[in-house]
Amino acid sequence: MIYHIVVGDAAAVPLHEAIMSEPALQGEVIVLKDLLHVGPLNKEEGQSFSALRSTFWQQVAPSEKAPIQVDDMERVLEVSNEMSKYPERQAWFWMAPWPADVSAYHWLLPLLGKHAGRMYVVNIAGLPFLDENGKVHFPKNISEILPKELIKARKLARQVTSGEIEVDTDEWQKLTQDNSGIRRHDGGKKLASQADDLYDAQLASFCSHQFQKASRIVNQALSKFNIPTGDVYLGWRLKKLAEKGTLQLQGDTGKTLKDFDVRLPEAPPAN
Repeated sequence: MIYHIVVGDAAAVPLHEAIMSEPALQGEVIVLKDLLHVGPLNKEEGQSFSALRSTFWQQVAPSEKAPIQVDDMERVLEVSNEMSKYPERQAWFWMAPWPADVSAYHWLLPLLGKHAGRMYVVNIAGLPFLDENGKVHFPKNISEILPKELIKARKLARQVTSGEIEVDTDEWQKLTQDNSGIRRHDGGKKLASQADDLYDAQLASFCSHQFQKASRIVNQALSKFNIPTGDVYLGWRLKKLAEKGTLQLQGDTGKTLKDFDVRLPEAPPAN
């Protein structure tokens, strides 16, 4: 049996289909919900990592009715426990050239690296796949790959070596110590710690002195600059910019991006 670990619900969809179609991939899909390339990593004394991450996402997308609870670590530790009981089981991490995936890879190593020879990575970075029209493309996310192409990609699975586990675990410890707001993908398995305001100027560049929907600003920034954080995080950054006086907001900021507007502050009157 294989535990197929992937980041995000969208990426899990074609992987589920591939597993149902290919006996050699038989196993269970473990979907990581957290996006580890944004937000804090260094927990306080007495605080669990899941509590740290839950608190962060609750700040980004506050919800009184259904507070965000991150439990990725608990679920991965359960996988590790099962692998300890059943030595024939393996863990495969499906990794795309996306900072959330690369961050998750480094995070997983201390949790699963003890299962020598049974942790695998399927790295699709820089590799061509066929789309639904039969044209070659280079996906940036597992969700962009057809199930039949994922079945072929199983041949890419390779064991994570003991040397990689040692070196890349050290990299995760460094990222944790940096505790930056953003981890930018610098190619391969490299990540660079960046401040949480990394994309603020790009967001503000779409703002004018007229109110516009926050969703419009965020979607324009995502489209033009290919920002890998997702819309919820960028909406939070708009609110942070407003707290600093860089932007002005109107509407209900406690709801979706379509429920509040954004503009640049009005220029002070000339003397």
